[in-house]
Amino acid sequence: MKLALIANDCARRASYRRRKKSMLKKIEELSTLCGVEACAIVYSSFDQEPQIWPSESGVKNVVEKFRAMPEWKKHKMGNQESVMEKSIVKGKRKITKLEEENKEMEITMFMFQCLDKTRVQPPHNMTLPDLNLLSSVIEQKLNDISRRLDFTDVTDIVDTNLKL
Repeated sequence: MKLALIANDCARRASYRRRKKSMLKKIEELSTLCGVEACAIVYSSFDQEPQIWPSESGVKNVVEKFRAMPEWKKHKMGNQESVMEKSIVKGKRKITKLEEENKEMEITMFMFQCLDKTRVQPPHNMTLPDLNLLSSVIEQKLNDISRRLDFTDVTDIVDTNLKL
């Protein structure tokens, strides 16, 4: 749904009334279901008086409790900017992790291509860190193979076949 100002005044007023009613219902549900204190004040050019939920005294009570909170608690709650900054940092960490995983997959695929002599392609633009990663991937794969061989006792079977 595209968010933009509704050009038709009558349609805008009808949408405002529907959405305001829905929003106030959601605030009431949030307060009831989650046991939190909530309030809402809605100003509009469509109404003479602001819409207040749950009541004027209820709004005053919630606002006073908020004002009475210590400053450090208010800042701990955060604002939209701090929430977005945290989200961006989290997203950047996720991107870095995915880039590392992709690089390791590329190196692993290159390693398997090297094992298939018909498909070997010279490494393009492999840097020293890439070669170090290739070395660690090869070492890890060899360790995995050794563990599997130890687990299945294939070495005993191979030794038996060699004696025959």
